[in-house]
This record gives sequence, structure tokens and C-alpha cells, in this order.
Amino acid sequence: MEDDILNLMLHPQPLNPLDQNPAAIFIASKPSEHSRRTMHHALDTIAKMIAPDLDALQFQWEYLRYAHTAMIRTHLLELDYKPATVNVMLAALRGVLKECWKLGLMSAEDYHRAADIANVKNTTLPAGRELTAGEIVELFRACNLDTTPLGIRDAALIAILRTTGLRRAEVVRLQIEDYATSTRRLVIHGKGRKERAVYVPESARFYLTRWLEIRGDTADGPLLTVIRKGGHVTLNPLTPQSIYDILAKRAQQAGVRDFSPHDFRRTFAGDMLDRGADIVTVAGILGHADVNTTRRYDRRPEDAKRKAADLISLPMP
Repeated sequence: MEDDILNLMLHPQPLNPLDQNPAAIFIASKPSEHSRRTMHHALDTIAKMIAPDLDALQFQWEYLRYAHTAMIRTHLLELDYKPATVNVMLAALRGVLKECWKLGLMSAEDYHRAADIANVKNTTLPAGRELTAGEIVELFRACNLDTTPLGIRDAALIAILRTTGLRRAEVVRLQIEDYATSTRRLVIHGKGRKERAVYVPESARFYLTRWLEIRGDTADGPLLTVIRKGGHVTLNPLTPQSIYDILAKRAQQAGVRDFSPHDFRRTFAGDMLDRGADIVTVAGILGHADVNTTRRYDRRPEDAKRKAADLISLPMP
């Protein structure tokens, strides 16, 4: 590093107003509190790698050049972060550099060179597990044995998760107007204010129709709602945590071992690919911008390896 640039990065300069601070602007641009915290933490981590006494808002990002960003990528790998974590940090780094350029703090050439750092290939197996057909049947059985509004709502929730692969946050954002009963079309409000459409199968429409008969389909509000004691249906939305709690309760009743809501998404993707759906189509349904993310849920290569393993036999005693 050149001494003058290094000196500028290592020592706090007078802070720009927040509306001119590239890190502050980048963090504020994120759509959710969770993503804002994630990006802030990532930038703090990178800043302290170079200047331990500075945080993301104090660090002089505009002085970074390609030699620095390449070094940052290498150092993150040496710290033994998981590839996915490194890629999140690199995305934060590219984002704050872009804000530097947009604010006129970097030239276009310096920005593009500094931001030209490749992601780390992620070769780890996805965490979690897939649900079996038998487990899913038992979950519906547990809901159907509960004849209260709770049982009917929870069956509708499981039907949506099983047949669409939605994220928890996407489920709680569903509004009544997002579901077209005649076409079975759901409009999904995904990450970064993106929208996409998915279609539920006829079997899922059965569970949704039963729920809407109780909820009512005329009042605006969330599609799936909170139910108070005594079976009183409100128009208050569920939360991501409440979905986790609902599934944990039904799993215990059904005798199904622990799983996460995301495991429905994993199971959905694997089943769709097994049954011949095009991977680009599945990526679109799941809201993946990159089909390589969808490939992580493709169980077909594992099946091929399992069959290959059976080609080798051992003598039996």
C-alpha cells in the first residue's frame, strides 16, 4: 500500500454528514432491519481488519483500490469464514464502493477496478434436512385432528410452505389480495421489493379455501392471521417467529423430528427438480437470482453417487 493512502485510511477524518457518508447510505438502502444489521456488521469487520480503531462510518472507503480489496478478500479467507459469509462481506464491500462512486468520491475507473473481486465458490452442503412424504402426511393429520380455527389455519400454512417453497418472511407478507382463488395465483413480495408470481396446486387450494371460510375473504389484511384464545380470528399478521413456533408445535404433535421452516423450501426444490422441472423455472419460483443457488438443493447428483457406490460390493462373511 502506498504510505499516503494507508495513512488516510488508518486515521479517522472528519465525518461526512450521514447523507454524504457512503457506508451510511449503503446500509440505509437495505430493505429490512436484518439486512441493515448484516451489512453494517460486515463493513465494521472489514474496516477493523485494516484500521482496528475505526468502524464502518469512520473508515475512508473512497481510498480503497484494487490492491486493497484483493487483500481484503484473501484475508477473509485466511480467517476461515464460511464461503457464504465471505460473499456477504464482499457484497457489502462492493456496495459501499459503489456509493463512493455515486457520491463523486471515487472515479469510475477506480471504483470498477476496486469492485472487481470475485465471489468465493461455495462448495459446502446446505444445512438442514428434507421432509419425507410420511412426515408431511403426519403434519397434516395433526392439523386436521384440531378442528378449531388454529388447526385449519395451520394446515393452510403448511400447504403454502409445502407447495410453493416460500420463505417465512414472504409468507407473513402475503395479503388477502395477493391470492387469486380462481387461478390459484399467489403474488409474492420478496427481497428488495421484488415481486413474483407462483401457483398453488389444487390440493393446496382446498386448505386455503377452508381457511378463508373462517377468516373471510372480503376484509383487507394478511392472508394468514393471528388467532386469539377462544378461536377469535384477528386481522393481525403472523411473524416469522410465530411460523417457527407453529411448525414446532405441529411437529411435536405429529411425532416428526425437528425441522425448520426453510426445510420445506429445500424439500420443495428437490422434489420439483426430481420430477423434471427446469432448474431455471424452479429458481424463478423460489426467487433465486442465480440458478447456482437453486442447484444446492438438487438431490439428483447425490442419488447418482449413491447408485455408483452400490457398484462396489464386499464379500459377506
